[in-house]
Amino acid sequence: MTKSRLLKYALLGIAAALIAHYLIEKEEKPKGHPRDYAEIAAEGIIHASTEYNSISFYVDDDTLSGFHYELIEAFARDHGLQAAISPEMSFNKRLEGLADGQYDVIAYGILATSELKDSLLLTTPIVLNKQVLVQRKLENISDSSLFIKSQLDLAGKTLHVVKGSPSILRIRNLGNEIGDTIYVEEIEKYGSEQLIALVAHGDIDYAVCDESIARTAADSIPQIDINTAISFTQFYSWGVSKQSPILLDSLNTWLDSFKKGKEYKKIYKRYYGKRN
Repeated sequence: MTKSRLLKYALLGIAAALIAHYLIEKEEKPKGHPRDYAEIAAEGIIHASTEYNSISFYVDDDTLSGFHYELIEAFARDHGLQAAISPEMSFNKRLEGLADGQYDVIAYGILATSELKDSLLLTTPIVLNKQVLVQRKLENISDSSLFIKSQLDLAGKTLHVVKGSPSILRIRNLGNEIGDTIYVEEIEKYGSEQLIALVAHGDIDYAVCDESIARTAADSIPQIDINTAISFTQFYSWGVSKQSPILLDSLNTWLDSFKKGKEYKKIYKRYYGKRN
């Protein structure tokens, strides 16, 4: 892996902060309460949070790109709104921002778990994905015992995840399935791609993230292995506050229609087509 490639991933967090400042030039939206669609329409702006990575939202030269970025922009356009996008690497902070009204929607793939269903309203499924283990390939580690060949080898190992990630519950359940403890280290200041870079560089041994992000990284970081699944393939959705049922209905109605059209198929193929 080249130093320039490592630097790219290491600086993604800084880039995210810069993009947030670029996109929202006005003062930070004051904290308040979750809004429903009528309040959003009255302001004319829908505030969305997502993660800065090569699938969801990123800068390509001078262009803003990303699967979830393009979808929320299309929703805003079709409803006569502007989309204010805030990249936030911490999953917990996205949830906090939704709860205090800083964000109207988490425009990022959220796995439906019983815990999240108690605190969020989830949209109709948007994309299929699964969680995978990211580790260095066998030829890139000095101790072969570190290489995970199957889920049984995870016993006693420490897996690094983005703080608050829904994958934590799956890892705990996986520990019960194999009859041993799998330790989890939650990282707050980094997103999935930064964790992958830390694995590649040897700073940590294992990370867990979405397969789509891992596959994109593997295209340019050949020393990582992503072949061990942590979860089954499942549907991922966006999330809104439980106090925003009309917004949920608006998003679901739009998604059900938009996903049948050519524009959605084009967007999907751009970010996922080559990997399925």
